[in-house]
Amino acid sequence: MKITQVDVYAIRLPLITPFIVSYHSYPDMPSIIVKLTTDEGIVGYGEAVADDHVTGESWESTFALIQHSLGPAVIGHNPMHMEALHDKMDAIVYQAPAAKAAIDIACYDAVGKKLGVPVYDLLGGRFHERFPITHVLSIGEPEQMAEEARERVEQGYESFKMKVGRDVLSDVARIRAVREAVGPNLAIRVDVNQGWGNAATTLQAIELMKGLNIDWLEQPVKADDLDGMVEIKAKSMIPLMVDEGLKYKREMREIIQKGAAHKANIKLMKCGGIYPATKLAHMAEMAGIDCQIGSMVESSVGSAAGFHVAFAKKIFSSVELTGPLKFSKDIGNLHYDVPFIALNDQAGLGVDVDETVLAELTVRHETLKEGLSL
Repeated sequence: MKITQVDVYAIRLPLITPFIVSYHSYPDMPSIIVKLTTDEGIVGYGEAVADDHVTGESWESTFALIQHSLGPAVIGHNPMHMEALHDKMDAIVYQAPAAKAAIDIACYDAVGKKLGVPVYDLLGGRFHERFPITHVLSIGEPEQMAEEARERVEQGYESFKMKVGRDVLSDVARIRAVREAVGPNLAIRVDVNQGWGNAATTLQAIELMKGLNIDWLEQPVKADDLDGMVEIKAKSMIPLMVDEGLKYKREMREIIQKGAAHKANIKLMKCGGIYPATKLAHMAEMAGIDCQIGSMVESSVGSAAGFHVAFAKKIFSSVELTGPLKFSKDIGNLHYDVPFIALNDQAGLGVDVDETVLAELTVRHETLKEGLSL
């Protein structure tokens, strides 16, 4: 089996409401969809949701890189040969993890369909039967976030991830309002997205959060400040999760060596796809670091890929892949039984892509074939 055609689509996924984090507000979600076709007529889909602040890529640069470099390079490649695939992509471009993730995911989808098995069976088989879904609250006024949390409790949600990172006083007011709204027992995870900047500011916030029963605190300091994470971890009783500070094996080695986090948020868009995500999970497991599969707010395609990794590995205790629940229109049909997710057993990613919707949301499309010079 070999790849004979690569289609790359630049799309914009419409959000029900804007998604607001510490560094940006998204009115819609720009995404890149890759469609691989093999010489046997098998089609695999992948996705890249790039983020200038996290992956170091843009929507435009990701499209161009796949169009001009990565896409032509994988034509003729056997999608089953994942180690060789990543070695080839790494030799072409340094980092660019989201772009590589799109091709990686599409290859896994195609291989699963070829063999007639779900992607999780390619990763060691299914371990988890289902995961609870955490509702993500984007940044808003305290009363607004509290009201949204109340509504989600009525729908059955039992855990929340709060986006904060504006300033300590207003952020603590947001957290306190949500805690009062949902009661003392439901899980609240606080994601600062680097917004508190350094350890000193974070420790001030932690002091003000006493008594609010925070499940864990995610990436309060700048991504490259692992020493700040070490200081916070040593001085706080709140479990600490690394996110933007973890992309590749090099960062994971340093996190383990320094003891910089209790938990790791592994995202396919940060590390390059399914194959490298499993390597990070194995490293974390050996070091006793609990893992979560996180999201850059992907469609059904990217979200399903993350779920397959999480369902296959024991070390994952939580998932945060709620992109499809935030879109008013999606290209795929990943099914949620809110507040849980239980993957189907269909071959590949188990997602049917609606080509009509894909075309409707597409801003730009290029087709790459064997022998076609761009």
